[in-house]
Amino acid sequence: MADAYIVDAVRTAGGRRNGKLAGWHPADLAGEVLDALVARTRIDPMAIDDVILGCVTQAGEQSFAFARNAVLASKLPQSVPAVTIDRQCGSSQQAVQFAAQAVMSGTQDVVIAAGAESMSRVPMMSNVTLHEKAGLGVGPVSPRIASRYGVNEFSQFKGAEMIARKYGFTRDALDRFSLSSHQRAAAATLAHAFDQEIVPIAIRTPEGVTTHIQDEGIRFDASLQSIGAVKLLQEGGVISAANASQICDGASAALIVSERALKLHGLEPMARIHDFTVTAGDPVIMLEEPLRATRRSLEKAGLSIDDIDLYEVNEAFAPVPLAWLRELKADPAKLNVNGGAIALGHPLGASGTKLLATLMHALRARGKRYGLQTMCEGGGIANVTIIEAFS
Repeated sequence: MADAYIVDAVRTAGGRRNGKLAGWHPADLAGEVLDALVARTRIDPMAIDDVILGCVTQAGEQSFAFARNAVLASKLPQSVPAVTIDRQCGSSQQAVQFAAQAVMSGTQDVVIAAGAESMSRVPMMSNVTLHEKAGLGVGPVSPRIASRYGVNEFSQFKGAEMIARKYGFTRDALDRFSLSSHQRAAAATLAHAFDQEIVPIAIRTPEGVTTHIQDEGIRFDASLQSIGAVKLLQEGGVISAANASQICDGASAALIVSERALKLHGLEPMARIHDFTVTAGDPVIMLEEPLRATRRSLEKAGLSIDDIDLYEVNEAFAPVPLAWLRELKADPAKLNVNGGAIALGHPLGASGTKLLATLMHALRARGKRYGLQTMCEGGGIANVTIIEAFS
């Protein structure tokens, strides 16, 4: 079977809710990473067969063919097509997998996989809540689904609490993991570990124009005491905003090409996509599926967890990567080595290609070979992507 290669992957630095990136229209923000990717790789824009862009909350400024609007907001020719996809938090990771499928099938040679989400300008779940307020419909859970699963809604927050109870994680364990995320992200930032993956974004302030190049959510002074002081999301629970991913604005993109495109355009790949897998399971506990998906992907790839040099497991909630570590018997030292979404933010539809950028650059910086990324997704779905980095 033909291979799919990653030429480069880039991201914006994360912006906190109503923070530095809140002034950017999400289509324009997405356009910035598309332009940066093309400029860095020097690919002929006319050679791009498609742009596949993930976005979760497709409403307001992120509605009406959002991916197409991102292309129109970029410097790409208007002849470049685009499509928006929603696999919840895994949307842009799925974009990578769709791009790889197109390349490996021989139907396309040059595809950009991307993601964008402005959680400041298009609040999470607003595509549901605005309809509810207007009295339109009964919501995404139909009576038939409610009857089948015995719930009126599927809640990621309840799912996180269920995982914590199932695996016996205390709040202290979750808070300690969260502190580690901030400490690793802070150390990576101070060591300039993110410099090669971050696209500078111009920010207008009353004092003039500045450049956004540092993830805004990292708490350099985080302590177990400050994290532990944050109110729990439900009485008697263990999940708080401090041991869950941060609401975040951001965009990211990766260039996926065929071997033929490498030769034709003189491109130098940074990595090869070794395997990709998507599985689905229980939509109520919802966030546990990365465990099963990882086992299946490793089996397909003919690898063991010990063969993987670095892992990026999305920190939607601290119990998710902790359960993944325990059940896969994985090495904690290889997990989210530059911090994760608890510190860096989780811009929903942009997180897949964001994690890919971080994983690929971290592998190359360490001279390592195999990286695996996975994330839990709404509806009990999980994507896994294994890449082989080139030195």
